Amino acid sequence: MKKIILIPILILTALKFTLAQDTVKQQPYNYHFQQTVITQYKPSFSAPYTGMNSLLPGTETQSSLTTTFFGAAKLWKGAEGFFNPEISGGSGLSKALGVAGSPNGETFRVGSTEPQIYIARLYLKQTFEWGKEKDTIEDDVNQLAGLRSKRYFSIAAGKFGMADFFDGNQFSHDPRAQFMNWSLMDNGAWDYPANTRGYVLGLYTELGQPDWTLRFAFTMVTTEANQSTWDQKIGKANTQTIEYEKRYTLGGQKGTVRVLGFLNNGKFGNYNAAIAQSPKAPNVDSTQAYGRHKYGFGISADQFLTNDFGVFAKASYNDGHTETWFFTEIDRSISLGGVLKGTSWNRKDDELALAFVGNGISQSHRDYLAAGGYGFIIGDGKLPNYAPEMIAELYYKVNAYQHKLWLSPDYQFILNPAYNSDRGPVNVFSIRAHVEF
Repeated sequence: MKKIILIPILILTALKFTLAQDTVKQQPYNYHFQQTVITQYKPSFSAPYTGMNSLLPGTETQSSLTTTFFGAAKLWKGAEGFFNPEISGGSGLSKALGVAGSPNGETFRVGSTEPQIYIARLYLKQTFEWGKEKDTIEDDVNQLAGLRSKRYFSIAAGKFGMADFFDGNQFSHDPRAQFMNWSLMDNGAWDYPANTRGYVLGLYTELGQPDWTLRFAFTMVTTEANQSTWDQKIGKANTQTIEYEKRYTLGGQKGTVRVLGFLNNGKFGNYNAAIAQSPKAPNVDSTQAYGRHKYGFGISADQFLTNDFGVFAKASYNDGHTETWFFTEIDRSISLGGVLKGTSWNRKDDELALAFVGNGISQSHRDYLAAGGYGFIIGDGKLPNYAPEMIAELYYKVNAYQHKLWLSPDYQFILNPAYNSDRGPVNVFSIRAHVEF
């Protein structure tokens, strides 16, 4: 009798599990929303001189706003489409000039501070799977809930952000929820391909295995540094980015290491050529020519030490011969930090985080700035006393309302802004409000 009763129970349990799997598999679409407002205040600081691209030495307050709608839909077997309209406005301190590790990762180097609407992402992804081992994919931003094999190959084409796929880090990657500084969003020396708002047109591929992932992207290049018109000469102006990610456990805690390499090709200016052309007032843009390259690498690691505490470290380098084209004027960077959950003070969803950054530039880049040259981010008109740009950032993130509203007071200390020991130090106080659902 027990066997007769047990069999239907087992059948029902198996059926329930199967239906649950099918339900997860069949999420046809989803949508998400985010809005982030950051207000930053900078007291005055010491500056014996100021150039066109300097951080202004006076007291300053600026705010930024971004609002994004994330839409995703299943199209056919293995195929998904993504569409993200976005509005952004406001300004960084001194129009996001004067610090290579700019303090607000939600600001862009655009002329107007008025809110503008644009398409952030519009791309199609096709995934091919094999093997019996499955991962459960949660409903998230640009991610449909379902089951996916641990062995797969996917290819995506369209408009996306390189940070959507590359250089991820558990504790230091998203200025809307984590550290705000530009050099903590991604590896600082990775001049990652993007238009002025941080997005790119291209092709992305990913090979996934149970404990590692290999990624590659071929993307376009803008016709001017930090601009939005795409160069149609794709054979001469393109980028290749590759990354290997290894996942592991250490002492029962999850960890990840990522190794990234990149090659940017395009009509770039050369620092040494600019100095040779005009030793007293070099202009790197005047030396632009096809056939120029910028290459580099980045290493990123994150490791949980306990369930509530994790640490990270990053190091990156680029050759620094040609002008910065996409991101910011950093040719070498190293950062490290940690994030502590608030469990021990009965605020398990809050976070207390601290990070340190050291940024540097190549000798030719240094010589160019010392001769009075300007990039699109920094330039004090001269650089008599070069020093590495040093940054510390501390934030506390509060779960203010049901994991939908987060508030984060933040403090950044910036020593030697734009690699100039004659100016600063700079103190930046911020408050961030982030809504998501």
